[in-house]
Amino acid sequence: MPFKLYFIYLIRLYFKNAFFMLIGLSGAFAMINYLQNTGLLQSGFNNQLLYTYYRWQETLEMIYPITLVFAAILTKIYLIKNNALGALYGFGYTKKEIITPFLVVAFTTHLLFVYLNTTSFAYANDNAEALHKGASENCTKTDLFFKYNNAFIYLKRLDPIAKKIYDLDIFTIKDGRLVSTVSAKSASFNGELWEARDILIKKQIYTKGELKRFEIHKQERLDTLKGYKPLIIDQIYEGKNINLIDAYNGLMLLTKQGLDSHKMRSALYVKLFFPLFALFLIVVIFYKIPTHARFMNLAVTLSVVLGIVFLVWGILFALNQIGASGTLMPELSTLLPLIVLAIYSVAVYRKINTTIE
Repeated sequence: MPFKLYFIYLIRLYFKNAFFMLIGLSGAFAMINYLQNTGLLQSGFNNQLLYTYYRWQETLEMIYPITLVFAAILTKIYLIKNNALGALYGFGYTKKEIITPFLVVAFTTHLLFVYLNTTSFAYANDNAEALHKGASENCTKTDLFFKYNNAFIYLKRLDPIAKKIYDLDIFTIKDGRLVSTVSAKSASFNGELWEARDILIKKQIYTKGELKRFEIHKQERLDTLKGYKPLIIDQIYEGKNINLIDAYNGLMLLTKQGLDSHKMRSALYVKLFFPLFALFLIVVIFYKIPTHARFMNLAVTLSVVLGIVFLVWGILFALNQIGASGTLMPELSTLLPLIVLAIYSVAVYRKINTTIE
């Protein structure tokens, strides 16, 4: 059997199992969610269809890594039960050569979802919640306060969908003193910065360190909050979903401002690195399932292996949530466990072809 044929055979078999499992599970979860909330959705078939579609996208994002592991397990068991794995070994293919197609499919799938997370796909959950609760109730945020350069910003109300701020106050600080206050009834985001209109500026005049008087004047327009996209502000304060591009820009912005960026770092790590646990588990579990057990108890084997997968996934997911809350640094809660798992999987991979099952 030529190398290309063996490689294509395993890729097609694994991809087919992973694809149908992913579509089936995500579709089932989406429909269950729809049936549970159908009475609370806004009227109209289009809204209900959109809600189900967004929930399906959300489920795809959530379960694709663990689905890749399940599909790899089932594919190997299929190969064992049909004696195909023994035939491949008989043709002289090594364990490393056989596991390579699985890793190629899994890593390519991960790259596909990384790309999707640079698009509106990342906001599927927020879109579904907007349809579920109503856009204004779900998305409007009130009483936000944060730092911007040498000023502090207070937003009475933020509407991320309309990209509007209502009742904006900017407090400029210099040498520990309040030197000016800028107030605006509203501001709109133009893609790069916020354009505030009908500005009222109050300046504090100090003489020898003492406040002597105020100067008040009006201004037609003021450009401010450069780089603070509506969804970045939403992520900072509400922990909402955010795509990778906005998360990176938000991280750079917060770092420049000297502000806490654990939510942005956590969002980046979850989308870029967290799903890689699937590849590490595929290596470990694929190697640990004995290839000679053609007549093994399938139910017991599946129960044990799936239990281990769920346990590892649950621990990693819980640690990631701890990092997102700020209790632990995201580097410790998300990256460190992945590094430990990666080191173990590399050690297992290096042992392949050096031991006899």
